[in-house]
Amino acid sequence: MTDTGTPCADAAPPGCPAHAGAVRLGGLEYQQTPSQLYRTLRREHGAVAPVLLDGDIPAWLVLGYSEVGYVTSHDELFARDSRRWNQWPNIPPDWPLLPFVGHQPSVLFTEGEEHRRRAGVITEALEGVDQFELARDCRHIADQLIAAFSGSGQAELMSAYAHALPMRAAVQMCGMPHAGTDTQQLMDDLRISLDAAEGDDPVAAYGRVGARLARLVKEKRERPGPDVTSRMLLHPAGLTDEEIVQDLVSIIAAAQQPTANWIGNTLRLLLTDERFALNVSGGRLSVGEALNEVLWLDTPTQNFIGRWAVRDTQLGGRRIRAGDCLVLGLAAANTDPQIWPEAHVGAENSAHLSFSNGEHRCPYPAPLLADVIARTAVETLLERLPDLVLAVEPEELTWRPSIWMRGLTALPVEFTPVVQ
Repeated sequence: MTDTGTPCADAAPPGCPAHAGAVRLGGLEYQQTPSQLYRTLRREHGAVAPVLLDGDIPAWLVLGYSEVGYVTSHDELFARDSRRWNQWPNIPPDWPLLPFVGHQPSVLFTEGEEHRRRAGVITEALEGVDQFELARDCRHIADQLIAAFSGSGQAELMSAYAHALPMRAAVQMCGMPHAGTDTQQLMDDLRISLDAAEGDDPVAAYGRVGARLARLVKEKRERPGPDVTSRMLLHPAGLTDEEIVQDLVSIIAAAQQPTANWIGNTLRLLLTDERFALNVSGGRLSVGEALNEVLWLDTPTQNFIGRWAVRDTQLGGRRIRAGDCLVLGLAAANTDPQIWPEAHVGAENSAHLSFSNGEHRCPYPAPLLADVIARTAVETLLERLPDLVLAVEPEELTWRPSIWMRGLTALPVEFTPVVQ
């Protein structure tokens, strides 16, 4: 059960923003039905709620659509450099969230002109990706993956398809061969660093990811090619190898895990919602609507850590102190009743916050490339296996135990076997 009544103890760390009623972001109830918790938090605390991260480290969860928009649009008040955090004296070296908040020479933690320089290199490198070629490559990858299980008449799509396809596409864009043990190890380590299970070591996994990408950068220094890594290396901004490695981690992580869950969540919607049941087979309009609806209602990135207050300020009626950490509640903001009156959440537009907002949002054209990957994955699967159905009852599907990512643990399906 989620503890919704855990106050900061008297011995709470200095600068603790929480008062009685601060919520621990964890627990089975939260992991499976987070929307209920968001509603409770919004009812009890308003648009900004006091929360406790791993180890009861205090932070603020920003739940309101306009409040998330305000935070992400005012870098002068809520900045990305985590070295401002007033909780660093209380963070142990093996803290599970350290890969997300420990300052690194990455575009994620830069600010001002330096951020614009780094983000500009990523944007120009990604603009060199031909979207038609990417769709063709994704179809080829999809065909290979589907061929591996299509003859059996059954499959578990999260591991066999949804996670594998965007990873292969991402590493291929960056100039790595998409097959082999190196790529599989990279995929496993990214999963662990982004969404560690019990017994995993996310800090060690993140280190292995950096080491593998450092080898890739060295290889591309010697033999550049028509890929994202080479374009970053050749860019006149002159990024160092370490800067490029860190930014490649961000690019590949953003392309793989969120896109994989976008694919999985969309397939779940198509296979369980009767609105799509009559025309999912090759139905491009239905697939597009499902992809967009998922970004509103089951966005792959539920929460993002974070922003750090530059000085004492006010937000959503709360007093935010200098150095406080703010977690962006993207999923909660997307379903804010202030923007969806009468509890109706539609998917008619793309004004969701699933790719964040402001200068630190997912850099253009990354959302377009993610859409190409996800759309091609879903459409190709439905075209190749038109009678695809769930192998379990919809209520038997479970969500991965994460407060950060929204994705299924498994998606078992059945279909008529296809003889290759």
